[in-house]
Amino acid sequence: MSNKVYVINGPNLNLLGLREPDIYGSDTLDDIAGRLEDKAKALGLEVDLRQSNHEGHLCDWLHEAQAEGARAVLLNAGALTHTSLALYDAIRSIKTPVIEVHISNPAAREAYRHKSYVAMAAKGSIAGFGAFGYELALEAAARL
Repeated sequence: MSNKVYVINGPNLNLLGLREPDIYGSDTLDDIAGRLEDKAKALGLEVDLRQSNHEGHLCDWLHEAQAEGARAVLLNAGALTHTSLALYDAIRSIKTPVIEVHISNPAAREAYRHKSYVAMAAKGSIAGFGAFGYELALEAAARL
């Protein structure tokens, strides 16, 4: 197992800092990446940060994490969390632990956000702590 942790972000997360800051905060994905890189270094880990608005890319990256022997994957699948059987199957298909991350708390939001296909296959979930949730998830990955 390597010390690499994949950080995979799904649809619309490229708009963090602009998109609904009352829900998602003012941090951009680059802000989060910078803090994660610092945290990873302190934990003796390396992060590989990616974002795509395309479901197939996320599935491919999950497969790649397995093939590369990654320690873990932090996955914020965005709205695909609630709809994607493809992501569910991809997570179930790999041995690499996946930690679901959400900036907001989907369980406290609209009813259609209450079901998570990602959570059904993931090792665990961290939600509702804003951008800091990524750092919490990285700490969890370090302890696996």
